[in-house]
Amino acid sequence: MNFRLIAVFAAGLLGVSGAHAAGDAAKGATIATTVCVACHAADGNSVMAANPKLAGQHPEYIMKQLKEFKAGKRANPVMGPMASTLSDEDVANLAAYFGAQAPKGGSAKTNGPGSLGEKVYKGGVAGKGVPACAACHGANGAGIPVQFPRVAGQHAEYVTNQLKAFRSGERANGPMMNTIAGKMSDQEIAAVADYIQGLK
Repeated sequence: MNFRLIAVFAAGLLGVSGAHAAGDAAKGATIATTVCVACHAADGNSVMAANPKLAGQHPEYIMKQLKEFKAGKRANPVMGPMASTLSDEDVANLAAYFGAQAPKGGSAKTNGPGSLGEKVYKGGVAGKGVPACAACHGANGAGIPVQFPRVAGQHAEYVTNQLKAFRSGERANGPMMNTIAGKMSDQEIAAVADYIQGLK
């Protein structure tokens, strides 16, 4: 698989550039600590496993997701209404704020070195045509700004839920992930999600 082509494709999907990601983190902090705090925590390090950690996430990725929640392209009964109240300026400010926060890592429960989770993350599943997660999200899960999100330390429950949503087509705002997750078993998804939770 040509990962340079994947990167170009993903950049096109994002439809944003670094120039559009500039926001006012101080203004974003006001929104985060009054609106987002209940689910994502004030600093974006959610303690609820069903809700994603946003701290340290690439601002462009946060902007993309919020705009797609707002437009209904990414369906979610909680985030759709929440995002609908945000202006483009609010979105940019939140992205700047959460992107500037220090992420707090997690730990894998059972998928450490030599595990199925590590094998899927670093090497994919060759027999199924599943590429290594590391090819796009980086060996340590830091992602690639603008193109691919940070996944390191993300809650395993959230990652599992999102991969299953991609697999079923319930989440349809990432065609490449729909294809990849569509080839993964429940066991592979759970293992790689646990491994991701332990990445630093």
